[in-house]
Order: sequence, then structure tokens, then C-alpha cells
Amino acid sequence: MAILTSSATAKNGRNGHVKSSDDLIQLDLAMPGDGQDPEGKSNPEQLFAAGYSACFDGAFNLMAKNAGKKVESTTTAHVSLNKDEKDDGVKISVKLEVEVSGVSQDEAEELLKKAHDFCPYSKATRGNIDVDLDIKAV
Repeated sequence: MAILTSSATAKNGRNGHVKSSDDLIQLDLAMPGDGQDPEGKSNPEQLFAAGYSACFDGAFNLMAKNAGKKVESTTTAHVSLNKDEKDDGVKISVKLEVEVSGVSQDEAEELLKKAHDFCPYSKATRGNIDVDLDIKAV
């Protein structure tokens, strides 16, 4: 049974428009490198980065809370389009950078692993794309 279902609709693919069912998200899209002016336009990788960073940061904070730690964290997801030598197409990869205060570097690394095991985006991408994790306790 679904806990939550969100919907968005895209029209005209990467050079089109995407909107959420509640109209909260209304974005024009631009294909990278096609000569279009990308200013003021988004892309699917940017949207994926937003979702993954928010989900992962939430998972990280939940793991910290469960461990009795009070932390402040910031998660940045870098989503890249890469050439795929297997089929001469493209694929994505992600680098998650987490900055956290309130714990040592060793504790931060332990929480990072737990968050990566728990996060729904991490579960969805596991074994499908390269995800690089980097954490810095400040």
C-alpha cells in the first residue's frame, strides 16, 4: 500500500515543460548542449538531484535521531549524465556530499552508511547507477 503518490507530467520531453499534478512545480526544460538558451529552464537531472538530496538528508537526520545524536546536516546531490560505452548512449551517476555538525567524522561516516541503506532513493538506485558518497563532519 502506498504511503504517498506524487504525480508530474512532462510534455515535449527534454525541450518541453513539466508540471506536478497540484501545479506547485511548473518548469520549462532544456536539453543540455542543444544550442537552446538554458537560462530559467531546468532538466531531469536537476529535478532528480533535488529529490535525492532532500530524501537522503531526511534519512540521514532520522538515522542520527535514532542514534540519539543531535545534528545539523546539508546534503548536495550532483547528478551527472555520462557516456555509456555499453550501448553508445548515456547514463546517470550521483555524488552525494553531506556536511554535518554535532558528531565526529567516524560517527558521521557510520550515519552515512545507515542513511544510504535506508533512503528510498538509494534503494531505488542501488545496483543500477554509480552513487559516490562523501561526508565531512564540521
